[in-house]
Amino acid sequence: MAQEYKIRTKNPDVFLRVQKGHFATMHSHTNYYIDVTTQKYRLSEAKAVAKEMVSAYRSNTIIDTIICLDGTEVIGALVAQELTDESFMNLNAHGTVYVLSPEFIGGGQMIFRDNTAPMIMNKHILIIAASVTTGKSARAAIDAIKYYGGHMVGVSAIFATENECAGVPVYSIFNPNDLGDYQSFRPHECPMCVQGVRLEALVNSYGCSRL
Repeated sequence: MAQEYKIRTKNPDVFLRVQKGHFATMHSHTNYYIDVTTQKYRLSEAKAVAKEMVSAYRSNTIIDTIICLDGTEVIGALVAQELTDESFMNLNAHGTVYVLSPEFIGGGQMIFRDNTAPMIMNKHILIIAASVTTGKSARAAIDAIKYYGGHMVGVSAIFATENECAGVPVYSIFNPNDLGDYQSFRPHECPMCVQGVRLEALVNSYGCSRL
């Protein structure tokens, strides 16, 4: 595959690792593979990402529960830690935050069991995702949260192509402007496929599999 490079910020622990080429996700074809593996699993980078995400939520935002998508549980726990730090004013009356991941059943349906549903009901919910590109996973999570009686306050992602999803504001550390020529297409509308450019890899929230 194409050589990997980093898009850096002023913080050395906050960066985007990318490769340019022809990649297929579950819902689209794209000309970039955005690798957020170390941001999700390396403590120093996850901490830096959490601090960036928390900066979008000031003292007028109540967050009771964090829902983690795409394997972002480490980031979610660190965001919760930031939100409950004594130096951060949080309107959460309980002084703590639930951090959990949804369960997926047949057909990709997202559910919460009886023991975790109370962490959603009448709670103010923040979704954390590695990326929001087509928005299908985020919309599914928003629909599930509303079904279980939760109140959405926002979606935070490392990379996102949209500023809102299903009427919920999306905050991201990086966006397509940081890449310059980022493109995403429906699989049957992909111009790279039309031109005969072979797919280099299949990618999802777990990582990359070369073809």
